[in-house]
Amino acid sequence: MNFHTRKWVKPEDLNPNGTLFGGSLLKWIDEEAVIYAIVQLDNPKVVTKLISEINFVSSARQGDIIELGITATHFGRTSITLTCEVRNMITRKSILTIDRLVFVNVDPQGNPHPHGKTAISYIKDRFPNVEKLG
Repeated sequence: MNFHTRKWVKPEDLNPNGTLFGGSLLKWIDEEAVIYAIVQLDNPKVVTKLISEINFVSSARQGDIIELGITATHFGRTSITLTCEVRNMITRKSILTIDRLVFVNVDPQGNPHPHGKTAISYIKDRFPNVEKLG
């Protein structure tokens, strides 16, 4: 699982119980997942088709830093299927899991369009001449 994005849980992200509001978390996940799909499919025209069962495993509280992990699991003719895990960055405790997020590659008119991809591409594959930073 690739953990690309970190979020700091702030007061405006909380529900009345003082824990992370599920709607805020789902917004972050959908945004991160569509960006991942756009990068994998090389097309900024990608739409959310399906989000499977969402399993809220534990809570996050104000001040927690969470990580969103996304991985491609299947490439269809016009779609890409992802899996997601959100965890506490410090404790590594799972906060949420989603087995399937499906995104569809679309043409300029919004119709499903074949993307021709079959495997995950990584930054090192896209820019082979760029040396590793660090």
